[in-house]
Amino acid sequence: MAKNGAANRKRHGFYSQGLDEAERLELEEARGIEGLDEEIAILRLKLKELITAEPERFDLHLKTVDTIAKLVKTRYSITKEQKKSLKEAIAKVLTEIALPLGIEAFVR
Repeated sequence: MAKNGAANRKRHGFYSQGLDEAERLELEEARGIEGLDEEIAILRLKLKELITAEPERFDLHLKTVDTIAKLVKTRYSITKEQKKSLKEAIAKVLTEIALPLGIEAFVR
């Protein structure tokens, strides 16, 4: 029995113990999301709601803006190696495709 309980906790995680069935399903769905785009978008919507609902709560507005800024910074930060690879990929597209076909074809 203890072994089964441990497997269940491992599968559902520590926090799932405090969730109802619908929330556990939402948690499973959330686990499948990669990247930060949805989190950034939802925080932007929540900031808009907060400003409308509590316009005097500048402290909360600033905390939310700070969190959004950190997520955006994280979302777009890349390593030097990633930057090098990206530059190489762009150069390859330009030299092998865009220039031979004429760059004007890609501007439209």
